[in-house]
Amino acid sequence: MGTSSDGTASTGRLASELLGAMAYGELSAFGRLSSDSRHAPTLKDRAVLAKIAVGAYGNFAVISGRLSEMGIDPEDAMLPFQRSFDHFHERTKPGDWFESVMKAYVIDTVSSDFYRTVAAFLDDGTQQFVQRVASADQATEALRFLLRRALADDPRLASRLALWGRRLVGEALTQAQRVGLEHPHLGPLLKSGGDARAAVGRLTAELAESHGRRMSGLGLTA
Repeated sequence: MGTSSDGTASTGRLASELLGAMAYGELSAFGRLSSDSRHAPTLKDRAVLAKIAVGAYGNFAVISGRLSEMGIDPEDAMLPFQRSFDHFHERTKPGDWFESVMKAYVIDTVSSDFYRTVAAFLDDGTQQFVQRVASADQATEALRFLLRRALADDPRLASRLALWGRRLVGEALTQAQRVGLEHPHLGPLLKSGGDARAAVGRLTAELAESHGRRMSGLGLTA
């Protein structure tokens, strides 16, 4: 069965919106991580976060290149997400180095889950591209290592970071819901064809479950 022109247009719109969100997420991560690295307790830790920031910028450049190949101006693709993403980060400013690392870890993993889930409704080439950019990598492992080391060095951090993690994921899931509803092509609707709120609700429930497993792996309560 052939794909209708409407279906092709919807899929193309979904791809451009997804990549636009990813591009701005990586660009804002670069700025945020570069700034947060200044508060590292050691130069080694500062270098770790700076390296992750460089990786975020590299991802931004790769995604921008993909958008350009699709005939889409990267800035045009990112602009619809700038206000809501910036507002999210204003609401979740970390209070110290440990909260910065937790925020980087939560945002990195939850956003990656979101992007990979939405990409499942796209063509194989775009799916593979998103999987490659958004999959867990050395940055995720480095952040997890920093958190585990901090918790081992000072077990008293556990309750504070668990609380902070819960706030972050709550804000992140609210953000995912908002983005999904404001940009319905980003909700997993192409397959279900159902109500937008119900579809986005299912997606955020899956994201919360995955986050809970990661927090348990750190010895924290989600």
